[in-house]
Amino acid sequence: MFPAGNGGTIELVYTQTYAPTTLAPARDFWTLRYTTSLENGSLVVCERSLSGSGSGPNAVAAAQFVRAEMLPSGYLIRPCEGGGSIIHIVDHLNLEACSVPEVLRPLYESSKVVAQKMTIAALRYIRQIAQETSGEVVYGLGQQPAVLRTFSQRLSRGFNDAVNGFNDDGWTVLNCDGAEDVIIAVNSTKNLSGTSNPASSLTFLGGILCAKASMLLQNVPPAVLVRFLREHRSEWADFNVDAYAAASLKAGSYAYPGMRPTRFTGSQIIMPLGHTIEHEEMLEVIRLEGHSLAQEDAFASRDIHLLQICSGIDENAVGACSELIFAPIDEMFPDDAPLVPSGFRIIPLDSKPGDKKDATTSNRTLDLTFGLEVGPATTQGAGDASSSQNTRSVLTIAFQFPFDSNLQDNVAVMARQYVRCVISSVQRVAMAISPGMNPNVGSKLSPGSPEALTLAHWICQSYSYYLGSDLLRSDSLVGDSMLKSLWHHQDAILCCSLKSLPVFIFANQAGLDMLETTLVALQDITLDKIFVIVVQRPNYVVNFL
Repeated sequence: MFPAGNGGTIELVYTQTYAPTTLAPARDFWTLRYTTSLENGSLVVCERSLSGSGSGPNAVAAAQFVRAEMLPSGYLIRPCEGGGSIIHIVDHLNLEACSVPEVLRPLYESSKVVAQKMTIAALRYIRQIAQETSGEVVYGLGQQPAVLRTFSQRLSRGFNDAVNGFNDDGWTVLNCDGAEDVIIAVNSTKNLSGTSNPASSLTFLGGILCAKASMLLQNVPPAVLVRFLREHRSEWADFNVDAYAAASLKAGSYAYPGMRPTRFTGSQIIMPLGHTIEHEEMLEVIRLEGHSLAQEDAFASRDIHLLQICSGIDENAVGACSELIFAPIDEMFPDDAPLVPSGFRIIPLDSKPGDKKDATTSNRTLDLTFGLEVGPATTQGAGDASSSQNTRSVLTIAFQFPFDSNLQDNVAVMARQYVRCVISSVQRVAMAISPGMNPNVGSKLSPGSPEALTLAHWICQSYSYYLGSDLLRSDSLVGDSMLKSLWHHQDAILCCSLKSLPVFIFANQAGLDMLETTLVALQDITLDKIFVIVVQRPNYVVNFL
């Protein structure tokens, strides 16, 4: 910081910003900021990037970032007659969109996205602080607005920290060879407390393990999906994993999932704490009721309390990001409670006007896109479909688990498996709530239907004709038994309809597992994606007949 004329100041500022997904690196800025007061009492803050590619003061940490450019930006705060003030905000950025996958570029080159994430967010924050200061906002459970706002910020920051996993913050990626769909990272130096008090930092923990992934969704309104995830937690969450995460935050109460089996009663009680002025963000406590299955403490309560923020549930908000972030918390709700946030972030992607290119040609860099795209197969041009059937969004999932040092490997296996189960559940939910999804799609191929029995017979007959051997070993398999044996066959079996545009119409359970998809979503996977999946999964050998 340097003094300037007229009482102003000049600052050299190095800023690091979080990336919204796991699919692109974060951005940093190296800027010059000038602050001064005008004769009429206005306050001016001007900022822009320094010329050249100066590394800034944190050259080592900057290796994980892409240097972005801030064009002339800033604030003008003018006093109003009779009190109050008017603020003008200008955000003008070049986020180097060319360095991210093509499907994500709308997030880095859209003025609407920048306005929603930065400009409007800043205005809302300023108004929230003003109303809290004036006493217009009253929250429940005896908590002060500033305390609850701090909790919301800690949840958001903790989730962003998990998604980005900066090396400078102590994160290390485990066994990532580029083929894994779920990224596992470990942090052994993380302070879980929101205060500087070392006594509340839970230093006895071995560290924090994070499992995270991103995937593309089609034809699913982010606000609708987040509302469903909030209101129907039992559809995607495992109560025993929640119990493990909650127990791990209590000194001396480590318990690996399954050691103390617990039954979830199905009761989820949402207790609101507060919300922002326009209800775009809600802070609440979730109580999950559970009881131990062990005979010696069958009547002991195993309730779990979660502190949770939910935002972006308004479907009419332009460019809004929908989030559901939560963390286990003690029922006493202390101000310095340690938080280990996990959750979901769904960001809508706006296609360029007039772009009729099929989405599958631009999203091949997404780590989970190939098997997890949902929505009806698009055999028509983008301009022929309704807008509700051409919306795309990127979903980012991150779950964090405290662990003891001697349980790191076990927790890593559990975390990877759990996140994959959550992904599968979210995919199922997304297909169910998709406005363009025909609920009858795939019903004709459900096990036990006449069409499925006929298809199973044709597959076995074709296999025998072309390879000269039987696919199923027993000749007595007919009808339901043939379909059941085909469905549970250890090899992945896929059936493709050879039309002008090949469409996969059936796969057994092993085939669906290989593609990480479901029988309904299988029809959206094109032939070129199958080749990509085979290349990425060297453990699979696929024969094309």
